[in-house]
Amino acid sequence: MAAKTNELISMVESLPVDIKTTLVEKILNSLHPSQKEIDALWAKVAERRVDEIKTGKVKTIPGDKVFREIQEKFHR
Repeated sequence: MAAKTNELISMVESLPVDIKTTLVEKILNSLHPSQKEIDALWAKVAERRVDEIKTGKVKTIPGDKVFREIQEKFHR
């Protein structure tokens, strides 16, 4: 089994990037099949959040500030 696995890995490594990308997507989808309804709901949430940022309804916080506050809170 190990020899076949190594052979397969070698074959994959020699593929062009676009084919590798397609292969990775297919493997990931086989592990975690897409749930179109849930994906559509998440897309709506993401679009709403982007709109809220663009319109100024919500304010963003720089990542370094967020992580600093987390460290201060949990590393006392």
